[in-house]
Amino acid sequence: MSDSSALDSFLDKWRHRWPEWQVAEIFVPPERRALAEAWFSLLQEFDDILNIAGDPLPADAKLAWWGEELRGWANRRSRHPLGRRLEPVPAPWAELADALPGLIGAREAAADGGAAFAGMSGYGAAVAAVEAVVLGRRPDPGAVVAQTLATRLAESATAAIPRDVRGEDDRARLRGWARALERRWPSMSGASRERRIVGAFARARLRRYAGTGEASALPSRLRLLLTAWAAARGG
Repeated sequence: MSDSSALDSFLDKWRHRWPEWQVAEIFVPPERRALAEAWFSLLQEFDDILNIAGDPLPADAKLAWWGEELRGWANRRSRHPLGRRLEPVPAPWAELADALPGLIGAREAAADGGAAFAGMSGYGAAVAAVEAVVLGRRPDPGAVVAQTLATRLAESATAAIPRDVRGEDDRARLRGWARALERRWPSMSGASRERRIVGAFARARLRRYAGTGEASALPSRLRLLLTAWAAARGG
């Protein structure tokens, strides 16, 4: 596989997970889209490692590899296809590498919502620091954590719920944690346009999850367009 094809495969994986972006990208200047897609594709790689099901050892090994890779980016060396777009950006990649091991502990059910956020605070801060350079504006680290935990809820279901969340059954507990996550989600007004758009879609997914206790179909294209428009013009 050529370098170009390998890069496209990672970008396409993210686009497949976030089909809303095809509607929203018109609000992002063309010269910024490629970098934003690469950045969010990288974060999806970390989401997948966090939300692994079954034997965690292969995912843990992959996480260690990513730590080495990001430290290589800090020294202008890259092996991964996403590095073709991201490595030239002089971001604090080593800081993000140092925060990655925190994802291993985050797989364990937290005692409560506060502990869930606290356990990922180092990762959220590192992502925000890199994003401040990659996309030009620093998001609230708490919003990064909220979006990561929302993705974990969608991917891992009951394994993602803190131990103190009560309910009559699993669906009630899933809905309860989704509502709690939405309440804890900080404002994204200071973030980049790209983060505001993706975050707005993630929060909308979470809101639908809170209503049903499971992933639901996307709303109409018009609704997606309005969500993206509102997020793009805010902040």
